[in-house]
Amino acid sequence: MNIKPILIVAGEPNSIFLEIFFKSLKKNFFKRPIIIIVSKKLLIKQMKILKFNFKLNDINLNNFENNLNNKSINLINVNYNFKDPFDKISDKSKNYITECFKIALKILKKKNASGLINGPISKKHFLKGKFQGVTEYLANETKIKNDIAMLIFKKELSVCPVTTHLPLKLVSRHLSKKKIISKVLLINKFYKKELNKIPKIAITGLNPHCESNYISSEEDSIIIPAIKYLLKMKFNVEGPFAADTIFMGSQSKKFDVIIGMYHDQVLTPLKTIFEFKAINITLGLPFIRISPDHGPNTPMLGKNKSNPASLIEALKFLDK
Repeated sequence: MNIKPILIVAGEPNSIFLEIFFKSLKKNFFKRPIIIIVSKKLLIKQMKILKFNFKLNDINLNNFENNLNNKSINLINVNYNFKDPFDKISDKSKNYITECFKIALKILKKKNASGLINGPISKKHFLKGKFQGVTEYLANETKIKNDIAMLIFKKELSVCPVTTHLPLKLVSRHLSKKKIISKVLLINKFYKKELNKIPKIAITGLNPHCESNYISSEEDSIIIPAIKYLLKMKFNVEGPFAADTIFMGSQSKKFDVIIGMYHDQVLTPLKTIFEFKAINITLGLPFIRISPDHGPNTPMLGKNKSNPASLIEALKFLDK
C-alpha cells in the first residue's frame, strides 16, 4: 500500500460524531484515504436524516489495501442494534465500541494506517471506572507500561495535564516528580519528531499563586524538584507559574507547551482561546492517536449544528 489510510473509530453511536464526520468530508479534500469503523446501518440512517449524501465503499478487513478510494466513505461494518439513530447514551453500546477498537488495533498492529482518530466516548458507560480515560484504555490494550501523556495540541500553543480525568479531591495524591518528568520527555520527543523543534515548556503550580497556607506544598515537595531535575538535564523548561496568569498573551507567547497539574487547569483556558481548533493527541502509544477535543454532546444530537473544526484539524494532522 503506497499511502497508508487514516483510521477512524466512530466511537459512541449516540453522539454528534457522524455529523461532524460528514461535515469534515464536505469541507475538505484529503490526500490519504479514510477508513471509518462504524455500524453501516447507523451511518446510513444518520446520513439520511442529516441530509448528507456520500457513496459507501465496504472494506474487507483482511484485504483492503487495493480497495480504497477518496471518492467514497470507506467503511468496516460493525453490527449495532438500535431503535433510534439519535438515542440516549447507555451501557448497551459498550460491546459495539469494544469491537470497533479491536478491529482498529488489529490494523494498527500491522502498521497499515497513518494513525487513529476516535470519536468521543462516554467514559461513564464505556470505561465504567476501570480506566481514567480512553488514553489509559488504549495504553492497556497495547500493553504500554510506561507513562503516557494527553497533549491538547495547537501549533501556536499546546497544553498537557499531568493528571487527566480525576476528581479534584484526588489530584494531589496522583502527582509525582516522576510523572512531571515523564510528560516533559514525551512532549520533547514528539516535538522533535513531528515538528523538528525543541519545545519551550512552562510548568504550572497546583495551588493558587504556587503556594499553600499549610506547612508544606506540592510546589515545594514535587513540582520544583521536578523542574530542577529537568533543568539539570538541559530541558527547556520554566516554572512553576501561577495558573491564573500563565495564559495571558504576554506570558503564553513565550512557550510552545504549558504543562498543568490537572485537566481543567489547562484545558479550560486553551479551549477559551482556540475553541474547537485544538486536537487531543496521545503520546507514548506505538501509533499516533488523536481525538477531537470535545465530548459526545448528546443535547445537540440530530440538530445539524455541531462544529467540525476539531475533527478537521485531526484529519489534517494525519494527512501529511
